[in-house]
Amino acid sequence: MNPEQTHEKRVLSPIDRHWMKQALDLALHGESRDEVPVGAVVVLDDVVAGEGWNQPIGQHDPTAHAEVMALRAAGERLGNYRLPGATLYVTLEPCLMCVGAIIHARIARLVYGATDPKGGAVCNLCRGFELPGLNHRVEVAGGVMADACGEALRRFFRARRGS
Repeated sequence: MNPEQTHEKRVLSPIDRHWMKQALDLALHGESRDEVPVGAVVVLDDVVAGEGWNQPIGQHDPTAHAEVMALRAAGERLGNYRLPGATLYVTLEPCLMCVGAIIHARIARLVYGATDPKGGAVCNLCRGFELPGLNHRVEVAGGVMADACGEALRRFFRARRGS
């Protein structure tokens, strides 16, 4: 089996789809609060350790991305800023700030939905997890429920533009 087939198999995992659905529900929750619809869930040992949705507008905080909010919640719940063995599910490819937070939290695996051609730091703008000198490596699977995750964002921005 070639690496692409292995990746595709991971992408279609029922477990990954289950947790991504939860992240998408959180994204829609954020959208109902006039935030860009991005949601995230930290899962450790098949249990939700933390959840988050975009909150930069409501919190007046440029760092209040869904990933950061989920990592903060997981750290608080577990009593540790390190989250080894955890998987982070997020509906949009993380930005460079969030990639840094994921590395610092020692997340074992990242699963994301839609790619972000303008700001994604996993495979688009840059490959943040592949920067030389990093002391932690993250397993990455992208494209899980990409159509649904991307459609939530497209619908949000269409409504904002009034078209």
